Amino acid sequence: MFTPYFKQGDPVMGRAKITIVGAGNVGATTAHWCAAAELGDIVLLDIPRTEDMPKGKALDLMQSSPIMGFDSNIAGTTSYDATADSDVVVITAGIPRKPGMSRDDLLSTNAKIVSSVAEQIKETSPNAILIVVSNPLDAMVQQVWKVSGFPSKRVLGQAGVLDTARYRTFIAMELGVSVEDVAALLMGGHGDTMVPMPSCTSVGGIPVTRLMYRSRLDEIVDRARKGGAEIVSLLKTGSAYYAPAAACAQMVEAIVKDKRRVLPCAAYCDEEYGVGGYYVGVPIVLGANGVEKVIELDLDADENAAFRKSVDAVQELVAKTEELMSVG
Repeated sequence: MFTPYFKQGDPVMGRAKITIVGAGNVGATTAHWCAAAELGDIVLLDIPRTEDMPKGKALDLMQSSPIMGFDSNIAGTTSYDATADSDVVVITAGIPRKPGMSRDDLLSTNAKIVSSVAEQIKETSPNAILIVVSNPLDAMVQQVWKVSGFPSKRVLGQAGVLDTARYRTFIAMELGVSVEDVAALLMGGHGDTMVPMPSCTSVGGIPVTRLMYRSRLDEIVDRARKGGAEIVSLLKTGSAYYAPAAACAQMVEAIVKDKRRVLPCAAYCDEEYGVGGYYVGVPIVLGANGVEKVIELDLDADENAAFRKSVDAVQELVAKTEELMSVG
């Protein structure tokens, strides 16, 4: 009987090991983007009703590599043992909010899920950098940091990259220009309280306020805030996954290639911006060590007021999560 030198998913020396927890649409598509970009070898982990589901998705993706021309080993598993010594772990596990489900129900359920993931990962990959995608994002990344006990620079949340991508897309659509020429920044919590930064938004180096009326820009910001809900309303039975997964892949690339990208992410801020020990969306330098630096901007009065309101909302969400976990 022929014995192969390698089996599916065996890591190759010198490649980064990337674990994605949650093999749903966001997780599987993140695996797709990361594999296609040859960011490393990938482990796709899930605890589904059918144990073979993550293995099937991984094998299907692996079989696309000869066609698309990428070399990445991809394995599906239901065991955290297979994720040992990962360099980066992307946590997409959790449930979406369903009709009739209260915010507290969603908070409690997903906090328990990400807490379990964090407990496992700190045993199997104690040196990994963790990227949290599960919602409600700001509270979930805080919970993962708390449970894992990892240094705050090695735990961060993906939201700002996605929110900014939506913002940039809508600006490009409005002006009829390439998205590549739109540079933008949004700060604060993920969702309705995110803070637009028109002073940090430009098109080909031209301040966006010179290209459209502020009232129209405000409408675009509002659409970006509701970007996820808009897609849910169109899909009817699901939520966004292409763009969230692409955002995750960009963050993974910044880490495994030590690109030191300036990206908006949910990062731990204490003295920074006077946040006082919470995860909130801010511009950071993202590299091999995780959050290399939080970039502090001088906010004007309106920006600061909106940012403080957003931070207050994050603090409320975290407090509620802690309350639910203490009685759960």
